[in-house]
Amino acid sequence: MSQEEVQKHIRCRPGDIAPVVLVPGDLGRAHKIAERLENVSELAHNREYIVYTGFYRGQPVGVCSTGIGGPAASIAFEELAKVGVTTLIRVGSAGGRQPEIPLGTPVVIYATHRGEGTSKVYLPPEFPAVADLDLTNILIESLKARGVEYRTGVGFTRDAYYVQDEALNAQLRDAGVVAAEQEAATLFIVGQVRGLRTACIVATDSNIWLSPQPSLAEKEQAFRLGEATAIEAALEAAATATERGLV
Repeated sequence: MSQEEVQKHIRCRPGDIAPVVLVPGDLGRAHKIAERLENVSELAHNREYIVYTGFYRGQPVGVCSTGIGGPAASIAFEELAKVGVTTLIRVGSAGGRQPEIPLGTPVVIYATHRGEGTSKVYLPPEFPAVADLDLTNILIESLKARGVEYRTGVGFTRDAYYVQDEALNAQLRDAGVVAAEQEAATLFIVGQVRGLRTACIVATDSNIWLSPQPSLAEKEQAFRLGEATAIEAALEAAATATERGLV
């Protein structure tokens, strides 16, 4: 391989990484996922991108952190596609957006309101941001097999973490939106444009509609349990998708 084939940001070449990749935003979560893999190796670590490849249940699985938000995530998705990846599963955190969703709940987001900017560079805002149906169903199967409480539904992808539009929040809550996060719309739209299978599972680490609000310690404990479940479900889904020939 020539030096020119090394991707600028994820620092990988074609063939370096498995065709199915879990894409958490957080580098720490990428490491937690990698710890669950067999024969794992770190391929690269550059800026917010750390890349691992290994095996789960005997099937090849990769991991690549994406950083926070659509711009950074889109770089990872584009470069992963360039080195031969066909399937992306986001494993993230999110804020619950229904009053009855406890902290730490695993949520499968199958479509999302495009409240961010990156996806609109790829396709007009009227185009729906939707996950791959087969891959999403496999994620749900994995959660059902664990017998855990989970939710599925439409998410809200947004840019400004510390800015809340109260009127929009209430409107989306009333429309049934289940979670707010920062990368799913970009994942689904880049996947649509580049011909990738995509799916998204998150664990809730907050909920603006809970009253009273839990303590920080309660939030962290609940989220860690939900995060572990989301990681397990995503790994199982990645292996199952490969076994079924979807990857």
